[in-house]
Amino acid sequence: MLAVMLVGGDGLGAEDRSSDVDSPGARVALRKAIEDLSETFQDRYPRGKEFLARLDKLSDKKAFLALQREALLANPLISGQPLLFVVRHQYAADHHNTETMFQTGEINTKKFEGGGALKSIDFARGGEVRTLVDAGDAGVVRDPDVYFDGKKILFSMRRNIREDYHLYEVQADGTGLRQLTSAAGVFDIDPLYLPDDSIVFTSSREPKYCGCNRHIMGNLFRMDSDGANIHQIGKSTLHEGHGNLLPDGRILYDRWEYVDRNFGSAQGLWTVNPDGTYHQIYWGNNTASPGAVLEGRVIPGTDKVLCTFSSCHDRPWGALAIIDRQRGVDGRDPVVWTWPAYAINLVDEDGNYDSFGKIKLKYEDPYPLGAKYFLCSRMSGKGAGMGLYLVDLFGNEILLHAEAPGCFDPMPIVARTRPPVIPVRRDYTGNEGTFFIQDVYQGTHLKGVKRGDVKFLRVIEVPEKRGWTYSDWAGQGAIAPAMNWFDFNSKRILGTVPVAEDGSAHFVVPSDTFVYFQLLDKDGLMIQSMRSGTIIQSGERQGCVGCHENRITVPMTSAPKNLIALQQPPARLTGWHGPARYFNYRAEVQPVFDRNCVSCHDFGKPAGKVLNLAGDRGMVFNASYSSLWNNNMMKVISAGPSAIQEALTWGARVSPLVKTLKRGHKDVKLSAEDMDRIVTWIDINAPYYPSYYCAHPANAFGRSPLDPGQLDQLESLGIDLQKKKNISRVSFDRPEKSLCLEEMGGPDGHRYKAVLAILKAGQAELAAHPEADAAGFVPCAKDQEREEKYEARRQTELRNRRSIATGAKAHD
Repeated sequence: MLAVMLVGGDGLGAEDRSSDVDSPGARVALRKAIEDLSETFQDRYPRGKEFLARLDKLSDKKAFLALQREALLANPLISGQPLLFVVRHQYAADHHNTETMFQTGEINTKKFEGGGALKSIDFARGGEVRTLVDAGDAGVVRDPDVYFDGKKILFSMRRNIREDYHLYEVQADGTGLRQLTSAAGVFDIDPLYLPDDSIVFTSSREPKYCGCNRHIMGNLFRMDSDGANIHQIGKSTLHEGHGNLLPDGRILYDRWEYVDRNFGSAQGLWTVNPDGTYHQIYWGNNTASPGAVLEGRVIPGTDKVLCTFSSCHDRPWGALAIIDRQRGVDGRDPVVWTWPAYAINLVDEDGNYDSFGKIKLKYEDPYPLGAKYFLCSRMSGKGAGMGLYLVDLFGNEILLHAEAPGCFDPMPIVARTRPPVIPVRRDYTGNEGTFFIQDVYQGTHLKGVKRGDVKFLRVIEVPEKRGWTYSDWAGQGAIAPAMNWFDFNSKRILGTVPVAEDGSAHFVVPSDTFVYFQLLDKDGLMIQSMRSGTIIQSGERQGCVGCHENRITVPMTSAPKNLIALQQPPARLTGWHGPARYFNYRAEVQPVFDRNCVSCHDFGKPAGKVLNLAGDRGMVFNASYSSLWNNNMMKVISAGPSAIQEALTWGARVSPLVKTLKRGHKDVKLSAEDMDRIVTWIDINAPYYPSYYCAHPANAFGRSPLDPGQLDQLESLGIDLQKKKNISRVSFDRPEKSLCLEEMGGPDGHRYKAVLAILKAGQAELAAHPEADAAGFVPCAKDQEREEKYEARRQTELRNRRSIATGAKAHD
């Protein structure tokens, strides 16, 4: 059976790749590889003619397999130096492909499984295997990186389930082991040597959790070669991992984050300078399937990248793929090769984020040896057991080595070219950076937007999630605790800056802050919105051509001097109706309804039965928020599709609520500020809670004042308040107004009294322990513990930055 795949842009044409090792396609594949190796390496591949002659005479499968192995192992890229690899168990399946750390004290710690080592295999010595570092039965080695001269190895190791992953270095012969990091209660993984001998790695040193569940995440950090002065260079709200160097000295990494979009299709490849400046999209940020693009490495001598196409809800494995970014930054066209061949049919800008879970033969850990030959880890035939494989662009695919419990992370122990050192373009004072935009009208997805329409640019912070609850709100994914109806993000409006007539803008943003931008018209209505975030480092100056501009162009560090916005000092952010603060629906929007609407739209009133705009607190959200959602009064993107949306297609301007208010409703006349509060709330995707922390972590949705026992009592009385359709049928501010009481047989009945008593108990609980949407909110004990850890880590970060600024050294 032949699998046919077209390769674009590399001159190889169409090749047959066969799963039948003795088929004509397999023989053609081997012949092409031998011919290529002979031409490429000449005297270093001296037996090429012999191999071809033997291939012509073969008559049985056994002989073919023997020749195939002999000829491909003679490749100098394989036999010219030892290969490094890791032996360990396959990571236990968990919620997401990022979840392989099983950090101490977290929800999945018990899934950690020890037993592993760092080893090498030398095919020039008959496949001799040496153990370089033995982690023992209780420990795990992972994520090696070989130094530029091939003489030492950087890796992560965890010695047992009671400690976490730390970084180590060892000589290539297994001597001189030294530990570089040692912080307790955090993981350090995915280390990478940088051209100036410093090290970048992924760590949970800024503790945060995925917005759609409960799992610890990691960001990019950098340190000196001796482990000193560790500091954060990535600030996205979820995870940054698998850093690898580009030939120009930048770091290529995979990043998972979502702003106003679905959780499952938001993990693509990004680039960043080693100092943390210029985080830029590389490929796949708006392609729904694959749900994850991992482990990207540039193929030597080309502009292409070899990577793993994976799923959201799976281990970090799937298909191998080659991406030609010159063909685009999203979609199927830039994907020029996949293993297995049929996997390319799963690439879909509108597909499912878990599609690559369908692949039965899983690949991971790709490493390009050259333009046509690649190492990887692949299922070797028994369950999830993984072996080391060699694959090539001619269709050959052979097992190099396998041993229990599994083999991972293959790479040659050999010298390689050191990329250039990119100069530092930031400082470490922790203040602010400057953005400039050349022309907001340059770019894509601006249909219907005329020059002059954009008057302002709004800057919004999306903070990280620092806590979680076991119970969740099933808006989309597991929002634990409940935050918004369908979205995961908390928001903080930092301010609005002017856009000049020529479309330019120039403004200051706080450093180390994950932000996104919105374009506004003269009335303050959103025209277009980013649905991914960016950061700026202290002292950094960063620019772009326009909105969703050509991502293949080089990032701007300077702008044309004739831009109108650059004729003035950069604009400063001054908040929104007061100082910047985390958006709280009950504090920012509900008072507008209280002043203008509740006299009619309240419990017990005819208009309130259609649209209840009262502020009474319910099981999760207050009455007006739930009623507005249930009546589809806002057209927002929620946790929407991965694709970039056209301008003017969502937000306040097309929402029924705003349309009704603008054309006039009864005698309601909103002030300019009241209208702006409603418009802005909708345009920033209708958030509700200002904080991921909560007061009732053990209760329903992580927010309800009623404990599980009380909910069981209500259910026995015929009321299930854990169903989405019922959450707005209670009022904890005026329990007697609760709609659920209408079914209880009147105020003199036993059921009525019993239900009312429980609701009044909830009212008392909220008075004693207000939730995050109310004044007097105090986070639960566990969240306070998490905040203390977060603050301690922040103080360590600040200490380390002071050390860098003064030329000192600070270690774990």
